[in-house]
Amino acid sequence: MTDYSPLLIKVSDSDNVAVALRDIAENTMVMSGVLTRSPIPQAHKIALTDIAEGGSIVRYGTVLGFAKAYIPKGSWINESMIELPPSPELDDLKWATDIVPEKDLPDPPRTNWMGYRNAQGFAGTRNILAITTTVQCTAGVINAAINRIRRELLPKYPNVENVIAINHAYGCGVAINAPEAKIPIRIIRNLIRHPNFGGEIMLIGLGCEKLSYDMLLSPEEITPENVLTLQDFSGHDVMMKAILDMADKKLERLNMRKREALPLSELIIGLQCGGSDAFSGITANPCAGFASDMLVKGGATVLFSEVTEVRDGIRYLAARTRDEKTCLRLAEEMRWYDQYLESGGVGRDANPTPGNKKGGLSNIVEKAMGSIAKSGRAPIEEVLSPGERPTKRGLIYAATPASDFVCGTSQLASGICLQVFMTGRGTPYGLETAPVIKVCSRTEMKKQWYDLIDFDAGTVATGKKTIPEAGAELFNLILDIAEGKKKTYSEEYGFFNDICVFNPAPIT
Repeated sequence: MTDYSPLLIKVSDSDNVAVALRDIAENTMVMSGVLTRSPIPQAHKIALTDIAEGGSIVRYGTVLGFAKAYIPKGSWINESMIELPPSPELDDLKWATDIVPEKDLPDPPRTNWMGYRNAQGFAGTRNILAITTTVQCTAGVINAAINRIRRELLPKYPNVENVIAINHAYGCGVAINAPEAKIPIRIIRNLIRHPNFGGEIMLIGLGCEKLSYDMLLSPEEITPENVLTLQDFSGHDVMMKAILDMADKKLERLNMRKREALPLSELIIGLQCGGSDAFSGITANPCAGFASDMLVKGGATVLFSEVTEVRDGIRYLAARTRDEKTCLRLAEEMRWYDQYLESGGVGRDANPTPGNKKGGLSNIVEKAMGSIAKSGRAPIEEVLSPGERPTKRGLIYAATPASDFVCGTSQLASGICLQVFMTGRGTPYGLETAPVIKVCSRTEMKKQWYDLIDFDAGTVATGKKTIPEAGAELFNLILDIAEGKKKTYSEEYGFFNDICVFNPAPIT
């Protein structure tokens, strides 16, 4: 990254645009020979050279698109001035051409943490009882029961941190045997087994829905201790007593869980962006990428996602896959999503939000190039379909939609026990199943939401900290939150988003 002045940031030597560090007035000399021709909003792009009609607009060393008309040097460049380039081809992607040796990744300050060991799989960062529904019809009953459980039962079990509902909009009124129904069913099945739930299963059905117990549990798991069907009970009081009795037994077992010293190989986290701006790719995401590389070198597993927000940088990710099989899986997930968008009558340019554009992101290419920075430099060991569980350790690409809520739910199904969430515009987003660390790209955002944002990466843009310094600080915060030494603001305030299960299959 080259910082030309207190006013601009240019990422690559080949870039012909730079980003404004703050609002810049008209007729300001921002660098030698470049005078602003109009006011430039913070985080927006300024042309460093004359750009001819049809000429390339380059940031991150990548062509963001082509000028719709002549752009004089010093002009403000926004989304209305750029023609989107063709989508990158998925055939003949090259793999293993950019594999960074483990020795070249940054050393983690520590390689152990305090977590809840599970009999199988990754350890938990929290100790939670979850009640999962098979259908939305039961959600009201479950929510009422959880209120009672928290009041009447939870105080008896001080080692259990919460009781939560895994409610969702799936289960009935759906084409349960459609080919793509495997995605929501897999997500719900894996949510039931989240590492923070300590192996305790509590599944509540109505009795007439399409999503049956055998689609979510193994035969030996379908027992009166684990499942309860509301239509089997006579009235409210009997129904509620059955739920509370079942919960009481689960809480008693969960209360015996204790944190213990574990290697980082027992930790799995997720990375996600939301409300991104043009600083996200030069502050928040690179800091998260540096912390991710530390975690991976220490043995942890890190997931990153959001198909449309990596699609235009696919060749960079393919180069970091270790082998042909992983590269082909990456292309397969991209191709599936291309077809999914096409069937809905939209393209990849449907992704940027009004807030993204207000924050200086002109199109999906620019957003994607900043987004992939959060994956750091480590090799990609595996590619997952939405809601799949990893079979390997290290850096993993988990294909999900870019929607914050759908991506978050899908990553939870893949097992993440903590999420690091980068934002430029600000969001109160949170997940009840796992803590979410909010990282802002601008110090102005931290000042505005001083008690909502957990970590300020804007210090990188102002030169107060380097990416390695801020990344190491974020690494330590991740482990402090994972160990329960600290809570995120969303945990403190109870800001939790709904479970949003990705369902590309038909609704009947």
